[in-house]
Amino acid sequence: MSVEHINSFRIIIEEGFSKGNMAALDAVVAPEMVEHQHGAPQGLAGLKVMIRNLRQGIPDLQLTIEDTVAVGDKVWARLKGRGTNSGPFMGRPPTGKQMEIDVIDICRFDGGKMVEHWGVSDRFALMEQLGLLQQPEPVDAGSEHK
Repeated sequence: MSVEHINSFRIIIEEGFSKGNMAALDAVVAPEMVEHQHGAPQGLAGLKVMIRNLRQGIPDLQLTIEDTVAVGDKVWARLKGRGTNSGPFMGRPPTGKQMEIDVIDICRFDGGKMVEHWGVSDRFALMEQLGLLQQPEPVDAGSEHK
């Protein structure tokens, strides 16, 4: 089962996220999938909306699977996300800037389909690289703070 789960996860990442092939998700994500990622919509329909919104802002989005571990009904994965913000994103106009972030995913599978997902993407690095966060002033290492 572990190999089947990794193959299903690979379809979600490579077809869904990296190619925008929403139809490919139907075979590997349960309609009632539970999303544990803060602010993300629920279910297969919610996942499709999330991917469409992400790809609208970063149309050349590519997720690369760096590592996977499968144990029982779960897959743990470390990924790299890369792309260019050439569309509206997070309610803001495109910046034209490139990003590269780390992503950690944990997925639970049942009957060959993802039924739960926990995701941690480095949103802080994403926003910083796209210029959506103000850079802090450098701190002089020689000065004391009182």
